[in-house]
Amino acid sequence: MMPLVEIVYATAEVQRRYAVDLADGGTVREAIEQCGVLRDHPRIDIARDGVGIHGRLAALTEVLREGDRVEILRPLVVDPKTARNRRAR
Repeated sequence: MMPLVEIVYATAEVQRRYAVDLADGGTVREAIEQCGVLRDHPRIDIARDGVGIHGRLAALTEVLREGDRVEILRPLVVDPKTARNRRAR
């Protein structure tokens, strides 16, 4: 059975959701490449920015299962510690 997985990518301006049927043993990288998000958003660098599955960091080589949600992460605009310090002031 081919697993159906979801790939999501969001910025402040745009939120996108893709679905793809993978061959058994399909990886995070394969799902991202097959769904078309890299074509739609050429600035994405999954090797640099990273990915997650259901909110936990994941490797591009991780094998996906039916119902997994792959989240493409974005680079941080501001370091979280710096942001907290700014808010505290």
